[in-house]
Amino acid sequence: KVIWTVLVTILGYASSLPVGDDSLCTAEELAKYRIIFIGKWSQTAFPKQYPLYRPPAQWSSLLGVTHSSDYSMWKKNEYASNGVRDFAEKGEAWVLMKEIEEAGEKIQSVHGIFSAPAIPSGTGQTSTELEVHPRHPLVSFVVRIVPSPDWFVGIDSLNLCDGDRWMDEVSVDLFPYDAGTDSGFTFSSPNFATIPQDTVTEITCSSPSHPANSFYYPKLKILPPIAQVTMVKLKKSQLGLSAPFINPPAKSNEIIDSVS
Repeated sequence: KVIWTVLVTILGYASSLPVGDDSLCTAEELAKYRIIFIGKWSQTAFPKQYPLYRPPAQWSSLLGVTHSSDYSMWKKNEYASNGVRDFAEKGEAWVLMKEIEEAGEKIQSVHGIFSAPAIPSGTGQTSTELEVHPRHPLVSFVVRIVPSPDWFVGIDSLNLCDGDRWMDEVSVDLFPYDAGTDSGFTFSSPNFATIPQDTVTEITCSSPSHPANSFYYPKLKILPPIAQVTMVKLKKSQLGLSAPFINPPAKSNEIIDSVS
C-alpha cells in the first residue's frame, strides 16, 4: 500500500507539470535564432492621447534572456523585481542585468543575455540574435513603452523547444503590461509610486476602468496588438547575416473608435 501510494503521488505530480517544461527538451545541442521586434504603436491604431512630442511615442531597447524554468524575469500576476521596476519606469537596465547575472551564477538557470537597439518611433523594427540550449530553451524579454509610467511589453518563458526539435519560427502578438510600481493613468503622467506595490497586470481596453487611462477604449472588445515579435531559427549558412525586413500589413492594427 505504501509503495502504491508513493507511485500514485509521483504520477500525480508528473501529470501536473506544465506542458513544454524545459526538462523534456531533447533537441540538438543548441540553436540560434534571429529575434525581430516590430512596433505597431501608431496614432491611427491608438489615437487616444498618442504622444507626439516631449518625448514622442517610441520603444526602449529590448533586453532579454535565455534560461531554464528555474529563472523568471517577470510574470503576470506576480510582483515585479527591482530590476524590472527600474526598466519599466526609467529604461535603466543595470539592476535587471545584475539580477540576471546573479541567477546564472547561483543556480545556473541562465544561458545567455541578448539585447536589441531602441526604436525612435512607435512603429518600426529592431532585431538581434539569441542562442538556446536544451537545458535553457526558454526566452523572456522586456521592452519599455516610452513615454509611460511603468508600462512595457514582453514575453515570459516562451519555450522554443518542441520535444526533440527546435521550432523553425514563432510569432507572438504583444499587448501592454503594467509593472504595478507606478499609479499613473496616462502616457505622460508624473511619477506617482504605487504603495504598496501591485502585481504585474495586463492593460486592456477596459482595465484600468477609468476614462483617463490612455488605453481605455470602451467600444472595443480587445485591444489590437501594440507590437509583435518573431523568432526565426537560423541555419548554419545564415549565421552572421543581417535580419530580414518584415513588413506587416498596414491595416492589421487599426482601431475604429470615436474616443480620442
